Amino acid sequence: MRVSVIGCGYLGAVHAAAMASIGHDVIGIDVDRRKIDALSAGQAPFFEPGLEQILTEGVESGRLSFTTDIAAAEGAAVHFIGVGTPQQQSGYAADLTYVNAAFENLLPHLREGDIVAGKSTVPVGTAATLAPKVAATGATLVWNPEFLREGWAVQDTVDPDRLVAGVPEGPDGERAAEILRNVYHPAVAKGTPFIVTDYATAELVKVSANAFLATKISFINAMAEIAEVTGADVTLLADAIGYDVRIGRRFLGAGIGFGGGCLPKDIRAFAARAEELGRRESVSFLREVDAINLRRRDRAVQLVVDGLGGSVFGKKIAVLGAAFKPHSDDVRDSPALDVAVRLNGLGADIVVTDPQAIDNARRLHPQLTYVADRDEALRDADAVLLVTEWDEYRREMAPEHVNTLTHGRVVVDGRNGLDAAAWRAAGWTYYGMGRP
Repeated sequence: MRVSVIGCGYLGAVHAAAMASIGHDVIGIDVDRRKIDALSAGQAPFFEPGLEQILTEGVESGRLSFTTDIAAAEGAAVHFIGVGTPQQQSGYAADLTYVNAAFENLLPHLREGDIVAGKSTVPVGTAATLAPKVAATGATLVWNPEFLREGWAVQDTVDPDRLVAGVPEGPDGERAAEILRNVYHPAVAKGTPFIVTDYATAELVKVSANAFLATKISFINAMAEIAEVTGADVTLLADAIGYDVRIGRRFLGAGIGFGGGCLPKDIRAFAARAEELGRRESVSFLREVDAINLRRRDRAVQLVVDGLGGSVFGKKIAVLGAAFKPHSDDVRDSPALDVAVRLNGLGADIVVTDPQAIDNARRLHPQLTYVADRDEALRDADAVLLVTEWDEYRREMAPEHVNTLTHGRVVVDGRNGLDAAAWRAAGWTYYGMGRP
């Protein structure tokens, strides 16, 4: 099947390459010439495990190409819209500028029978507003939300855990759902759940999932706050309640909280949309979820200050991590960078290292010092701060080795990813998040 993908950022580039990898003829379209040139050469403009391989294979096979010309979408049976919906600069609501522009630019190139599949995360009600414009061309709009996890995005696209299609009522909706089943044939054939809904439900699925995950993370971080004043250990607490199948252990890792380009802006946009709908009270808890999340960054800063005797001024602190999560170079709303910047503002000499995110971090916060080599970052440090749980720091960094590099023996584990007993046995003063 010939498909187009409008928007070749993180979502669109992965989706285009993944669709080509399962056999479709794909044209990716974006207004950013540098991005298009890189993708056309088989080069991923960001780090995502497995992407460059399927990108290169798709381009070399001829099944995958990229352009800045929206007219190239003509002739595709399905058009995926995967542009960004950032938070508005003037408030919490989602900025639909790119979504609206993508649709307006695509409309003149649609033909009767085409399917337009929105994948961007949008406020509930957006699809109902756009559907009449699409229908006027003879095409049909469906809403097909993405559920990508950064670091596993290729797998999540090729082999998703579920597929959702919001379609209009009647024959057009039935036909659109059937076409999407064909697009995702390998996943559907292996029994992946394919859920057909109305527009509003499809839009709510994505934001509800993100809201739930954010709530679960902030819940355990709220318990960490209680643990810190009672002497309890939040990691053992999470283990104990995680055995309950109704709760589960995943996403119960206390630390400095969530970040990235999805969870923070999506829960804020959801709360803003609920207020517009007159249901502010229904998701008012999300504002506290957000507040708890931000407080944990404050706590990490305070632990470093306490560990260094009440002041970090002039102290060298090795910050392990810049990306908001491992297996990614994404530094959008990164808790790791936020904590580093705050400590820098208190007069600390901050040296940041990360396996993938240094270039992005330097563009965002050039005032910090960055080094690629972990041991160089650790050398002569007065304190060590783990803020992104890469294996290079969690599993492959022995405290005895770090002893030979640093000046001080203070480690703040912002992700509770280190073996506290091993570090203490090696002579370190260990501080965890919600741990004794």
